Formats: sequence, C-alpha cells, structure tokens
Amino acid sequence: MLKKDISKLKIHFIGIGGIGISGLAKYLKAQGAQISGSDIAEGSAISYLRSIDVPITIPHSKNAINDQDLVIHSAIIKEDNPEIIEAKNKNIPVFSRKEALEFILCNKRVFSICGAHGKSTTSAMLSAIFRDFGAIIGADTKEYGSNVREIQSESIVFEADESDRSFLNSNPYCAIVTNAEPEHMESYDHNLEIFYDAYRDFLGSASRCCINTEDPFLGTLDIKARKLSPSKDIKNISYILKDDEPYTRFELSNLGEFEVWGFGEHTACNASLAILAAIDEMDLQTIRENLRNFKGIKKRFDIIQKGDLIIIDDYAHHPTEIVATLNSVKTYATLKGKDKIVAIWQPHKYSRLLDNLEGFQECFNQHCDELIILPVWRAGENPTPIDMNQLFAHHQPIFTDRIKKNGTSIEFFRGDEVIKIQEGIVVGLGAGDITYQLRGIK
Repeated sequence: MLKKDISKLKIHFIGIGGIGISGLAKYLKAQGAQISGSDIAEGSAISYLRSIDVPITIPHSKNAINDQDLVIHSAIIKEDNPEIIEAKNKNIPVFSRKEALEFILCNKRVFSICGAHGKSTTSAMLSAIFRDFGAIIGADTKEYGSNVREIQSESIVFEADESDRSFLNSNPYCAIVTNAEPEHMESYDHNLEIFYDAYRDFLGSASRCCINTEDPFLGTLDIKARKLSPSKDIKNISYILKDDEPYTRFELSNLGEFEVWGFGEHTACNASLAILAAIDEMDLQTIRENLRNFKGIKKRFDIIQKGDLIIIDDYAHHPTEIVATLNSVKTYATLKGKDKIVAIWQPHKYSRLLDNLEGFQECFNQHCDELIILPVWRAGENPTPIDMNQLFAHHQPIFTDRIKKNGTSIEFFRGDEVIKIQEGIVVGLGAGDITYQLRGIK
C-alpha cells in the first residue's frame, strides 16, 4: 500500500485540528489525496477544512473509520483511541505524524529547515522566495494566511521538528540548520552526543546543506555546505519603517543588498540562510524581489495593535529568543518615538524554565522597562515548586494571574486592583495562551 501513488490514497487524520496534523491534511489534499479527519472539538483549522469539503467527525468515533488506506494520528492520541482500534481491526495501517513524514515526503524534493530558533521564520522566508513550491510551516505566514501552501509541486519547503527527532524523517534534498542550541533534551536522553549525532545524520542525509557556522556545534563540522558566518558575511544593517511596518536592509557577502520584513540581526541572519539555500535555484534578482513577499508570520513580532499603545505578540519562549525579540522591540520603539517597553512573560513549561534558569534571569536585563510575569504555562507537565519572587526579584516584576485586552488598553490584575496600560509598547512573550489574552479572546 505504501508504494501507491499518494494522490490516489484515502487518508484519515485523528486530531486533525492541530496545526501539525491539519498542515499535513491540507497539503495532501492539494496533492490529490482523499482526506477525512476527526477531533474532540471544533476549531479554526477544522472550520477551514470543512470549507474545502473535508469530512470531519466530532468527537472521535469508530464510525469515522471505513475504507481508508491509511490513518495518521497526532502525538497526543493514545493507542486506546476508538479510531485506532477500529483501523487495526480492519488492517488499515496506522502511523503517527512522525512515522508518516517519511512516507509523505519520500518522493518530494524537500528543502527542510530545522534549528532551535528561527526555523519558522526562515521557512516562511524561503517559501516567499520559492513561490511555486508547496510549503508546510509551523506557523501561519501572513503572505498567504496559512501554514500550508496548498499547491501540487514536486518541491516543498518543510519546517522540520527536532523536538521529537522527526526531522530525521523529512527526506531533505537541501538541509538548512539555523542553529543547534540544545533544546528538548528529553527526546535525546539528556545526552548531548546523541543530540548532536541527530543533527549530523540530518545534514548527512541531504544532497545540499546550508548552515550557520557561528553556532558552536555547526561551526565544528567539516561538511560540504553553503556556510553563513553572520558577523563576517552580513554588513551594513539598517532598519526602516514602511507604512508603519518594520523592515531590515542588509548586504550579504558579495551578493548585494536585500530587504526583508522584520527587525534585528537575527532577521538578517534568517533571510541570509534562505537566500543561500535558494541561490542554486534561481537568479539573484528574482530572489531579491520574491523575498519582499514575506510579511512576517503569526506570533513572531506580530504587531496586533498600533496607536498610543502598540501591542506585539511574540512566540519567544527561550532566553535566546527573548533577547532577540527585545532588541527588535527597542529598535521599533526608537523609530516610533516610544519611551516605555513593558514585557509580559508567560514562562512555558517548568522543565524549560529550570533548564535555562540563569538565561531567563538575565534575558530581561536590557530593553525592558517593566516586567509582568504570568503563571507558568504547564503544557501538560506536573507543577514544580519554584520561588519566582526570589529568583526574579532583581527585576522588581509584577506577578499577575491574567491579563486582558480591553478596547485599546491592556489590563492586568494585582490582587483586587486593576492596572491599565494605555501607552508605550507592550510585548507578550510565550508559547502558551498569552497570545489569546493579548487579543482579548481569553
């Protein structure tokens, strides 16, 4: 069955409302496959899939399984799910998303992007350059309002995931690594050698590679690759506003000047990796013009309100990412003439907080005039006692249970007192539900 043309398969997705699974479903439907799915509740992804005639069962039910060729499920689905049980009873192959990737991408020309930071942005930039390629990205790009470019193509831009080692199943033709900072070490038995070996295997499986050599690990590799040394290769960075939107201009080696949406040295670095990955595919002028189609991605320096109070939503949930985001916010504040930057931080997972505690204690030292800290977003972990008051006392933070967007202001609650922020710049930092609180949805 797995040797059949994928465009002729009937594929059922369990947990189809999640961004990773819905992305695969949308992409495979565009390739011609017949798609169905199920989940426990309605959501925006499911509403869209229904609009393109994908039948979806709510909640999970064994009746959703009939004559499909393949069942794919998200990581959180357990073996006792009634649809998995029914599929196995009917001898229908059942794959996790991780297992399915190898089959889905095996005949594609994959530009596979991974790394601890910047992979979603770099993937979206490369997708903007390769306008005729399919794409599956880990966040919605504002260029086409989705995490998937739903077109038939032999080539695809794919954001690969190192957190569960599934990047090793992405069949890279071109492997792009933004950095290899240790993260998600639970997937690697907390063993750095196993972690780095996975990156070696990823790069070794590709025909072409593109890496940031100023990463401490990537810089040690003796491999044939297009290599970016940001401090040497990226010059004359400048920042401008166009229609109140942030743009970075920079020169890359001997390739001339480029312009890309966003602020910061990390933005120029991500764009440079995308340019180097594309340089063997098309001429420089086309790359330069197509890169301007990139308009940012949701939850990455996502400016959701302008005016007296500017609100920026950012997914940064690691110290390295927070420092880069706050540097970009400072640049934006300077150009906008704003004097005060308020950071609202929702720590993401107890394990990440503890693994990177010193980094979190230091990452707010610059470009943060006031720090507001929300409760830790557990992401399924058991609570761990942490004395946040003591650990972050040097920042004199305000601790609050929740924030709320009310009209054009942001409110946060300190005991029975409601404090309003009505001017300056507020930046929300985190991968939990802070994005909905900032938008007044929750």
